[in-house]
Amino acid sequence: MGAKPKPRTVVIVALPGVQLLDVAGPLDVFAEANVQAGYPAYALFVAGVEPGPIRSSSGIRLMPDRIVDRDFQEPIDTLLVAGCPNAAEVPADGSVIDWLRRRASRTRRFGSVCSGAFFLAAAGLLDGRRVTTHWAVADMLASKFPSVTVDKDAIYITDGKLRTAAGVTAGLDLALALVEEDLGRDTAMKVASQLVMFFKRPGGQMQFTRKGEAVPAGRAALQELQRWVAANPSLDHSVASLATRMELSPRHFARLFRAEVGVTPATWVEEARVNAARRLLEFGNEAPKQVALHCGFADADTLRRAFNRHVGVTPAEYRKRFARITEVPARQH
Repeated sequence: MGAKPKPRTVVIVALPGVQLLDVAGPLDVFAEANVQAGYPAYALFVAGVEPGPIRSSSGIRLMPDRIVDRDFQEPIDTLLVAGCPNAAEVPADGSVIDWLRRRASRTRRFGSVCSGAFFLAAAGLLDGRRVTTHWAVADMLASKFPSVTVDKDAIYITDGKLRTAAGVTAGLDLALALVEEDLGRDTAMKVASQLVMFFKRPGGQMQFTRKGEAVPAGRAALQELQRWVAANPSLDHSVASLATRMELSPRHFARLFRAEVGVTPATWVEEARVNAARRLLEFGNEAPKQVALHCGFADADTLRRAFNRHVGVTPAEYRKRFARITEVPARQH
């Protein structure tokens, strides 16, 4: 029997205010991979900014194994940056950014979990790359770092040696994908089975967004029109009919809507109708055909295509995962 390979060093950078599951989730996947592989395939470390406990966003404190820019003599195989709920607003520590810039280039692969992408972006490590992050801050990441292509639906993305994961629990999906890369499908499937998680999660992260109604934008008259559309999704909302309601020509209305709302009237109407369908699927028992009718879609197939575009799963799959649980009445004695 040949000698086992040396453990791959995995370092997760945890900054003050870190989301605990962004750290603990991936670590548990790698630790379970060690068990399933039957040898220490991974050596796991949490890196902090300074000595002493790292206070997480939930108040729980983590003790770092290493200190950024100080204790790392050994090479790093995989470097991940965990996210913080306020990562998008808080300026990143300059010394941490410099260290990430230096060390990432010397790793086999590097990446982020959730909003940890903001720290990599600040270091210039995402320029020209395709990445993902939590859907709630994806637009902010794209706006703040225009050279980065942000996919806000993906659960995780591989781009060369870069790996990025969406919000929180997606860190487990990413870690499992890394285990599959390193140790093969068999071991990764055993890890997924032991942790009771999907081997490949169905759908993207847009199925988890809670947008409610499409948010009205633009001048007051346009916002009033959008509220009316959202409240009456089954009516005719063609450009011509909406323009008539606004007492404008269709061409002028379409140009005004696009300029002030940022999307075409048809795109906004479809999003409003999909949101209405989500609510019916969550809280009702109507068949897809009825849901389509009540939300302004021509038929169930049109609903399915639009739903897949916006949510990433079919209406049937969405209902299965998110329908309200109806309580079973207590048996009378």
